[in-house]
Amino acid sequence: MSMPRKVLVIGSGPILIGQAAEFDYAGVQACLALREAGVETVLVNSNPATVMTDPDVGGTVILAPLTLERVTRVIEEHRPDALLPTLGGQTGLNLAVALDDAGVLDRCGVRVLGTPLDAVRAAEDRGGFRSLVTGLGEPVPESAVVESVDDGLRFVEMLNAPIVVRPAFTLGGGGGGFATTLEEARTRIVAGLAASPIGQVLVERSLLGWYEIEFEVLRDASDTTIAICGMENLDPMGVHTGDSIVVAPIQTLPDPVVQRLRRCALKIVRALKLEGGCNVQLAVAPDGSDYRVIEVNPRVSRSSALASKATGYPIARIAAQIALGRRLHELPNPATGGNSAAFEPAVDYVVVKLPRWPFDKFPNADRSLGVQMKATGEAMAIDREFGPALLKAVRSLEPRGRGWLWEDPAWELADRPPADLPAFLAPSDTRLWRMVALLRHGWTEAAAIAAATGIAPWFTDRLAEVVAAERRIVGAPLLEAKRAGFGDAEIASISGVPAVAVRRARVRAGIGPSYRRVDTCAGEFPAETPYFYSSYADPEVRPPAERRSVIVVGSGPIRIGQGIEFDYCSVRAAWAIREMGLDAVVINNNPETVSTDYDACTRLYFEPLDTESVLDVIDHERALTGTPPAVVLTFGGQTAIDLAKDLAYADVPIAGLTAEVIEITEDRERFAHLLEELDLDGPRGSLAGSAAELRSAIEALGGLPVIVRPSWVIGGRGIAVLRSEADVIDYLGTDVGWPLRVDELVAGIELDVDVISDGERWCVPGILEQVDPPGVHSGDSVAVLPPQRLSRAAQERAAEAAGRIALGLEVRGILNVQMILAGDRAVVIEANPRASRTVPIVAKATGFDIVAAAVRCALGSTLADVGLSPGLAPDGLLVAVKAPVGSLWRLPGVSETLGPEMRSTGEVLGLAADAGDAMRLAEEAVAAHAS
Repeated sequence: MSMPRKVLVIGSGPILIGQAAEFDYAGVQACLALREAGVETVLVNSNPATVMTDPDVGGTVILAPLTLERVTRVIEEHRPDALLPTLGGQTGLNLAVALDDAGVLDRCGVRVLGTPLDAVRAAEDRGGFRSLVTGLGEPVPESAVVESVDDGLRFVEMLNAPIVVRPAFTLGGGGGGFATTLEEARTRIVAGLAASPIGQVLVERSLLGWYEIEFEVLRDASDTTIAICGMENLDPMGVHTGDSIVVAPIQTLPDPVVQRLRRCALKIVRALKLEGGCNVQLAVAPDGSDYRVIEVNPRVSRSSALASKATGYPIARIAAQIALGRRLHELPNPATGGNSAAFEPAVDYVVVKLPRWPFDKFPNADRSLGVQMKATGEAMAIDREFGPALLKAVRSLEPRGRGWLWEDPAWELADRPPADLPAFLAPSDTRLWRMVALLRHGWTEAAAIAAATGIAPWFTDRLAEVVAAERRIVGAPLLEAKRAGFGDAEIASISGVPAVAVRRARVRAGIGPSYRRVDTCAGEFPAETPYFYSSYADPEVRPPAERRSVIVVGSGPIRIGQGIEFDYCSVRAAWAIREMGLDAVVINNNPETVSTDYDACTRLYFEPLDTESVLDVIDHERALTGTPPAVVLTFGGQTAIDLAKDLAYADVPIAGLTAEVIEITEDRERFAHLLEELDLDGPRGSLAGSAAELRSAIEALGGLPVIVRPSWVIGGRGIAVLRSEADVIDYLGTDVGWPLRVDELVAGIELDVDVISDGERWCVPGILEQVDPPGVHSGDSVAVLPPQRLSRAAQERAAEAAGRIALGLEVRGILNVQMILAGDRAVVIEANPRASRTVPIVAKATGFDIVAAAVRCALGSTLADVGLSPGLAPDGLLVAVKAPVGSLWRLPGVSETLGPEMRSTGEVLGLAADAGDAMRLAEEAVAAHAS
């Protein structure tokens, strides 16, 4: 096969539940691999928050709606000679098929690289795939492919058993579900037919209670086929794998069964003639005696990102090289740099992935779990055994009060066991904690939990072992608790002492983690991957580092309010640090993201983002380099910023700002005093520490409406506009974060202002004007850059206010300021001493790498050094319109009414010379992803 000259890559668009940052990771790996091979890339995507839509990654980047019409125009204008369709999730795959069906690829001479579209159709078309699998002699559940409700119901009546509906060409289980009655089946089939772009669903016998197994497989054109990773869902069939706890390698099945399933997965991928990465899902009877093939995803996926991070094998990068015609045996081993990529990774550790759900933000949502995915993100942990890895994964979720020891008082387990055990343990976001609580109180045995849930007894036995270890903590040696996997905070809580006392005791006793390499070879060969995890098991010797290190603290699992934009910032910061000749060290735990690609930094630590783990990495880096590392917190969202106080207490310097600055900006009352000192306007208001004080503050402002804001939040968490007495009563019925600031609701034009400061001078590279009125969270508002309703003088007044705040705080680096222009007033609402979700939008609209400029200023450079002139930067040639995209239709019970608490999961960008054209592009991009 001849090498293509120019390859079109289709992205996945905005972050949605079911289609998230994993496709940015895959796209970045693939684009860089293509360009390293000398191939020009043309990337079309509508998501501004991703690393892949930067020109130095995606090549020629077109921020455009992901529609057949727009992508056709891109092909006609840029004339690529090849298309790589498997990197953009279901969105990219469906578009590629649509382009082929419309004859665009043939007409424009575009060949498909990697997996042929016929293979995609065979894998995605439920009926064709079932025929192929049965033709191979492999078992599938009893099923029928239907394109009408009546046909589906006839099959359900004939089967006379619970069924599951699986729409064709969808992702995240969209439109699917289980049914036990004929009426439920009718509802599911109607929804599934509507969700499928080809109006087709598979109605199949339910395998509820069977174990779910996945294999990530790679195949090249010479039919070399390897299984990169086998993964086991802790939750049995019935829970979407994106909502399930996932463990690698497979723990509960004997090796002969695992090998049988592996051979089945390889056989299917070979029969489909896939070229690149593929995910195969299988169901296994609990006794291991039988199995069924469920489905194949003929593309990189959430699972392939997880498998890549679990093994250190870069699936998307290798898949892109396969698409160019390379053979696995020709490619170097990604772990050792030698040998061959045609090997199956072996791991000597355990990986646990936990989903991150949005139910802490939306407590009234339906929290039950099924075949439609509800999680917004995930955290992954690595350790030598399952128990410690699970405990580390729980810490990585950043549960804010819902750690390993959490129990819901409403369960009333201190007094009595649940009357209905299966109902109490039904699939939900709290099932793990419910199982642990039952074991902790001694109300049931591990075997009974396994029987009630369908979870493999091996897993419930391990949970019982962790609970038993928890009981031994008081009076036992500290090292024993650490080897069991308990964090300092958990040990402190059980022991009744402050967490800092546990750390001091550890340090005095010389008890600390060792850092082991993720090497894909189980230690059989020397590995070079700079990718590490902590463990209290036997230590590994580390060679010293030669250069000073700068630690970038990431943002953890994606959630509403803290999304992929912070991964973008972390990655660009790490790249800038390396360009400065320093070692860029990243700490993060999100397996979906570019920042947890070990190629993105000098050293990667896959760890919880809590005080304990971050301080341990800092100590380890100090030992490696012989000098204290600089620590950058400003690119990891609220997760990183929340560590400032504890790091300052430990005498760790923070690059570009101090913990005191963070306290001033995050504390509403202290920030109001700062504005007074700087002679800047803030909204009229006062602090309230109780319901009575809230009512007094409202009265002092002349009555409703008011806006109430707790401190230390992101994504508008806990912020509310109170317009009526009913609103006040409802708000007081929530978990109010006292004290809170009660302010007037200012009418005007809301702005997001990003300012970069070197401590003496400031520059504002861009201002976003919110189209929606104040009271709607900026993340949920349509926004325009540059502002269209404000004069240049008004913009300069806003920039000057932001600059004064930056200098007043002595910030070096980046600061985000939100304000409302109301007539002649510039009313400052808040300042965030960190990068905001606006950063990648400003970067895409202006073409300037503001993250690199900010991190260099934080580390000592001046504005002149980074090529910035003081003041408000001139307007660019293009107008950018950012529009939010939501996927709350997947969360029944959640209102989509806009307010001060953010609800959107992603965003798109329209870029044009005219504001009207940019707005139309943004609206078209939103419509392309409507539910």
